[in-house]
Amino acid sequence: MTGCNSCIIPMDPRLQLTKETAGAPVDPTRYRSIIGSLRYLVNTRPDIAFAVGMVSRFMEAPREEHWQAVKQILRYLAGTVGYGCVYGAGTGRLQSLVGFTDSDHAGDKNDRKSTTGTVFFLGGNLITWASQKQRVVALSSCEAEYIAAAAGACQGVWLSRLLAELVGDGTAEKFKLFVDNQSAIELSKNPVHHDRSKHIDTRFHYVRECIEEDRMEIEHVGTKGQLADILTKALCKVKFIELRQRLGMAQNES
Repeated sequence: MTGCNSCIIPMDPRLQLTKETAGAPVDPTRYRSIIGSLRYLVNTRPDIAFAVGMVSRFMEAPREEHWQAVKQILRYLAGTVGYGCVYGAGTGRLQSLVGFTDSDHAGDKNDRKSTTGTVFFLGGNLITWASQKQRVVALSSCEAEYIAAAAGACQGVWLSRLLAELVGDGTAEKFKLFVDNQSAIELSKNPVHHDRSKHIDTRFHYVRECIEEDRMEIEHVGTKGQLADILTKALCKVKFIELRQRLGMAQNES
């Protein structure tokens, strides 16, 4: 891709990738090799996490449309090669551990599974992020968001315990988790199993247990303040650039 024309976003929000696309097959070995390199790069580039996760779903039998999506990610990287996460001094200790979880609903066109996005900040600095397809099909947006919140709860508990060990006192303090679905928040706080939520697997009720044991606090955040949105779907240029900046990513001026 040397000398290619760069692009502003890693994936077109209008693009609908499926396994049954009519495009011509491409070399699967080359496709998987590039995907492997991109997945390694996600460790320092949260802005491409969703796009890389999406194209990774077609490694078994990639076609021309999938290949073009990979090339757009490479074109985006060519234009943002100097971008990375910026870290400052921050304030406070474990009280500053804050997470955001988000989910689309049935975004995968092949199996209708949703995508979970999680980000955690410590002292205002981004420290961990993930964009993963959920293992079960969610029957509602509430369930999809609740499953994402459960994933965020697991990550937050692990991080709070790790930070407690690092500071030496061994006491894991409560962290805050922001979710943009009010129904999922109410479900996590209500110990009564309503008829509409009985089908949700019990393992996802871990978030409720964490709240009852005062290990985490869950709060509502508006759609505009949902920083994990960049990890659940392809966004338009304006929204993508805004969230990339709010995650703490900037270009190295040196």
